[in-house]
Amino acid sequence: MKKLLFAIMGMALATGLNAEDELLKYGDFESWITRTIKESGLVGGNTRTLYEIGPTGTFDGARAFTNQGGSPWANSNVYAKVAGVVKTNISVYPDTHGSGKCVKLTTQIVHCKAIGIVNISVLAAGSIYTGTMLEPITSSRNPMSKISVGIPYTKRPKALKFDYKYEAAPDENRIKETGFSRTRTVAGRDMADGVCYLQKRWEDADGNIHALRVGTMRVRFTESTNGWVEGKEFPIHYGDITGESFYRDWMGLVGGEDQYYALNSKGKNVPIIEEGWADENETPTHVVIKFDSSYGGAYVGSVGNTLWLDNIKFVH
Repeated sequence: MKKLLFAIMGMALATGLNAEDELLKYGDFESWITRTIKESGLVGGNTRTLYEIGPTGTFDGARAFTNQGGSPWANSNVYAKVAGVVKTNISVYPDTHGSGKCVKLTTQIVHCKAIGIVNISVLAAGSIYTGTMLEPITSSRNPMSKISVGIPYTKRPKALKFDYKYEAAPDENRIKETGFSRTRTVAGRDMADGVCYLQKRWEDADGNIHALRVGTMRVRFTESTNGWVEGKEFPIHYGDITGESFYRDWMGLVGGEDQYYALNSKGKNVPIIEEGWADENETPTHVVIKFDSSYGGAYVGSVGNTLWLDNIKFVH
């Protein structure tokens, strides 16, 4: 019996099994919800298939999606209805990884043509995040205000672990294409972006949401990988990290173009006011996990920048 026990333990170690890894719900991307939406005839009348991360099923029709099956994930696939016109964006897809599935985030141009009225193109990055999308989208103004970011979470993991593959676009510079002005060149190569922020949040009497940053993990993917990188751990650093050698300004408190929003108790989506850094021993109330195929804010990136992800876990 002892020999059998030791053999089992040895096999677990050899295969990298870890009882302290916590797979986020649906973070293995093996099941998906499909949404079939017919766009308005004014913009072509095409039927589109959108994908959501959750239990296998369908959620058809031009109607506001809500997270299904307790899924913590939302993404940048959206149903928009502007002045009665139905349009969709699709930049997140299921893909294959080994014998299973994964998620693919890609940066692309979304075209919208309405004969005799409008002909615009918008750059859209693929994004997944813990939280909810507030559909239908009714304008292109301030895209971050359309999503509620973060879910309740009170543990203190030491790292975020996941499999990934990255394909960088070849362009030396990025573009900004909003659809309402000419295409602009933005200096610098594109990068994919990954975030894990642990926050301690509270709401004041006026419904404003305040937060302290408890833990920080942020990574930018700069070079294409040679296939998949499996089980990579990215440490979560606690407390004020501004004096650490690894600190970069893009790891700082959220605000400005990097402003996040969340639904308050009154059902209003309001800015999360990150007021400072928490003590390194503080317990969080929420976690924000967010991955984007392009960094730099809304409508900025390089077409073809693509990030694949799988098996997103906390390491304790």
